[in-house]
Amino acid sequence: MSKLPAATRDWLAGPGLTRLWETVRKRLESNGVQATGSLRLTSVSAQERNDLSLLLGKPVTGAAVTVRLDALDTRLRASAAGLGVREVLEELGPPLTDRRAVRAGNAARREHVWSSLASALDASPLAGQDWTGQWYDLLRRTGVPRGVPPETAIRTLQQAVQVLTVLLGPERGGTRGRGELAALATGSAHGLDDGTWLARLVQRGIALAHGTEFPGDAAGRRALWRLVSVTPDEVSSTVLTYGLRPVGGGWREQALRQRADHHAEAHLTPRDLHDLRLRLPAGTVIHICENPRVVEAAADAACFRPLVCTSGSAATVVLTLLDALAATGCRFAYHGDFDWPGIALANRIIRRYKAQPWRMGAEDYEHLAARSQTEGIPQLPLDGQPVSAAWDPGLAPAMTALGVALHEEVTLDLLLADLSRQA
Repeated sequence: MSKLPAATRDWLAGPGLTRLWETVRKRLESNGVQATGSLRLTSVSAQERNDLSLLLGKPVTGAAVTVRLDALDTRLRASAAGLGVREVLEELGPPLTDRRAVRAGNAARREHVWSSLASALDASPLAGQDWTGQWYDLLRRTGVPRGVPPETAIRTLQQAVQVLTVLLGPERGGTRGRGELAALATGSAHGLDDGTWLARLVQRGIALAHGTEFPGDAAGRRALWRLVSVTPDEVSSTVLTYGLRPVGGGWREQALRQRADHHAEAHLTPRDLHDLRLRLPAGTVIHICENPRVVEAAADAACFRPLVCTSGSAATVVLTLLDALAATGCRFAYHGDFDWPGIALANRIIRRYKAQPWRMGAEDYEHLAARSQTEGIPQLPLDGQPVSAAWDPGLAPAMTALGVALHEEVTLDLLLADLSRQA
């Protein structure tokens, strides 16, 4: 129930005083909710002059007026309102927020995060090591990721100290899996997965302790884990390939050549790529596709040309393989879906590897759209925001005009014809 008499509340909430209360609210919320100092209203309207004159008990005649908050507080308490400025504002609107106190509280909570980390380091076997001070300073400069509450930040930082103690402390053990290490520290085998804040914290500590740069890619991060005898998960993700014939006498190279000779696809893991010498004759053209169905069809048709599949968005293992092939002097030709995500991925691959577009021009798209319509193939609507094709400025307008999405399967016969040609 309102503490203000109804008639008084209605008058105070009227349009003639709206700007005053908005300005007073901002001032109080910024100065510790104290009715001190003064504020100035400009371009005052006739109705505002009238109502401000009645409220302040003095005539307001000009286009601007200065209001002392302590005088306004006294005037309100002596009036029919019977309440001070703060109470009146909370009667007329939401509760006031003491932003100064909020800032102080936030600062105190942030400081508690870092004092907790300092205490955890001091109490650990890592105390006194040269790199720990650098690690603490770096983390403090970097700060806590947006959206992570202080309690979670404290727990994660303490987990990082625990993991680093296991890896770099005086009782460090032998080789262990990253999932096993994560489960011990967090209860989850995925607690140290790439992309987690905890993984980044631990990796930065490892890099500082070994005097190396923090890696910028997945391969570098895996190498960093190996420095402390941690085996990252290198078998669950794969890249789908076909027809790769690397030179070399190792069993992995021989196995790939045998699968190519038998027109069989091959799934390569990061572990394979780490141990495999992927050296192909310089100038070998590697065709790249987006959908696994193309690889399956190429194997069924006993195609000759080597093929790598991105399987959609091109995971790290795909880029690792393509990087390795590029380093040996291979060249690339790329084909993907004619939809906006497909064009975005094509831009990525073509720019990164200077790949040639493979049946990916505006004329190819228009031909396939007309052919699929003639053959009675259901038309998929083209959804999303248009993406310009770096290799053909006419492709995005053509796709927008027809509004049809075409996946690689509708191009399959043409792709297989290209892959069937001997080099």
